Amino acid sequence: MRVKKAIIPAAGLGTRFLPATKAMPKEMLPIVDKPTIQYIVEEAIASGIEDIIIVTGKGKRAIEDHFDHAFELEDNLFKKGKIDMLDSVLETSTVEIHYIRQKEPLGLGHAIWSARRFIGNEPFAVLLGDDIVENEEPCLAQLMKQNEITGKSVIGVQQVPEDETHRYGIIKPISVNDKLIKVDTFVEKPPAGTAPSTYAIMGRYILTPKIFDFLGEHQLGAGGEIQLTDAIQKLNEVESVYAFEFEGRRYDVGEKFGFIETTIEFALKRPELKERLLKLFEEKLKESKS
Repeated sequence: MRVKKAIIPAAGLGTRFLPATKAMPKEMLPIVDKPTIQYIVEEAIASGIEDIIIVTGKGKRAIEDHFDHAFELEDNLFKKGKIDMLDSVLETSTVEIHYIRQKEPLGLGHAIWSARRFIGNEPFAVLLGDDIVENEEPCLAQLMKQNEITGKSVIGVQQVPEDETHRYGIIKPISVNDKLIKVDTFVEKPPAGTAPSTYAIMGRYILTPKIFDFLGEHQLGAGGEIQLTDAIQKLNEVESVYAFEFEGRRYDVGEKFGFIETTIEFALKRPELKERLLKLFEEKLKESKS
């Protein structure tokens, strides 16, 4: 069955970006001039997803407003002939976006479980907003192909330095066939020096609806929250779950330095900004040496 639905969890408090996120959802923080969550939605659309449910929380209304039609703005841009701007505003209008509120901050696993009625009895995608992936073939589309081949859940992974494994969910591989990996164990943020590999889970998932059976147990894991990785491990014990080492440049926008790095790299790709930015960097480098 082709994957047509996707869940984007967006209920987190965004404490790493306080005070900016006191009144603004972290998902709405812009990379140059586009909110981070829009990059995620655009990847889902480019992968062929037809329906998206965004799981929100208190204070997240700005996300709904962003993806809603702004008729006065759109009409104004059209009348003034600003078609490029109008197209950028309408980029995400080709997909149905729905919303549900996570009433308690009980973790990522609980946020996914909250959307179970929307998903029903079919495979679905999950895209986390802390990771932006750039590639000619979208990351999610790569996982969807592997799901069609295996008929099983497929988790997106990339390799990370060994000293960073404690920051991620990590897999213990059984075998690797090209980039498709049969998995023995999924471990959520293993203590430093104990990770079974350097394959880290990178915020893209194709899951079978069987996962809801385990998420519905509401078992608390790391950090006292309901962890998606724990439920995936239980799913793996009753039906095979695969990992796939996807192609693409992954940007971590979930922490400050990664967010700044991503903003700079994306700005350097813009012809109208690149020259001025490089000149600014050159001036600041000279100042720092003087």
